[in-house]
Amino acid sequence: MKDYKKILVVINPTTDHQPALARAVELASKSNAEITAFLSIFDFSYEMTSILSSQEREAMRQGVIDQRIAWLESAISGFSNKKLTINTEVVWHNRPFESVINFAINGGFDLIVKSTHQHDKLKAVIFTPTDWHLMRKSPVPVLMVKEHDWPVAGKIVCAVNVVSEDDDHQTLNGKIISHALDLAKKFSASVHLVNGYPGTPVNLAIELPDFDANIYNNTVRMQHEQRVQYLAQAYNIPLENCHVEEGLPEDVIPELASKLDAELVVLGTVGRTGFSAALIGNTAEHVIDSINCDLLAIKPNGYKSPLEE
Repeated sequence: MKDYKKILVVINPTTDHQPALARAVELASKSNAEITAFLSIFDFSYEMTSILSSQEREAMRQGVIDQRIAWLESAISGFSNKKLTINTEVVWHNRPFESVINFAINGGFDLIVKSTHQHDKLKAVIFTPTDWHLMRKSPVPVLMVKEHDWPVAGKIVCAVNVVSEDDDHQTLNGKIISHALDLAKKFSASVHLVNGYPGTPVNLAIELPDFDANIYNNTVRMQHEQRVQYLAQAYNIPLENCHVEEGLPEDVIPELASKLDAELVVLGTVGRTGFSAALIGNTAEHVIDSINCDLLAIKPNGYKSPLEE
């Protein structure tokens, strides 16, 4: 896979503590990458000041940008060293996720890094925070950082989908595992594969008197185990690092990550948009609030962001 040579870090303007930048520095030190610390700011009141001319409003905006540039330079000063290049970029934009994705695409970045936190559960159903927009719409891999160390000899969990046998899903599985193996090599970590399989449909057991739920369950589990083990063998991952559990992916993945005390979960996100995505969300979005470690969201090959259309 392509190494992370250009890393874009989304800076949190509300705090001096920047876990995303700290994680990016860790990654950059392993691959001699270049980091850009990116800050998107906007204040609606500056746009609505009708008593000022457009030139005066522009001057006020520039004044705010200059202040934030100074703050950003101070924020990154503790991370800078002779071996590491950290650039800064401050933009005025009313939709932060758009400014981040456009900058990442135009700049040829290999990875977007952003810190995240627990979302309010009610808002998580109705609204779509910047985190979710990035995971849905960024063609560039997105690393969501939580307050969890990346120790040497840690564990990286790959969420693989073995239900579908089409080429796109197989390629995405390979992409997920390749990213994980590359990071595992850099941090001397071990890679684990996780897969959830559906339990016996209740209606089948009710409607078919001769239906044997145990046989059905065992058959489904064995199919999933065989496919996961096949993936593991293809990438030289030990079979004892394969985990197949009954349940929904959004339940199984966080449970295993917690059990293993993993530092990172890697999964694919299809980038569904529109009304259905706002209500239902992707697996990645359900998982991100339930795990206490970093999450790396990977897009399928050929994915085109709606911002590029």
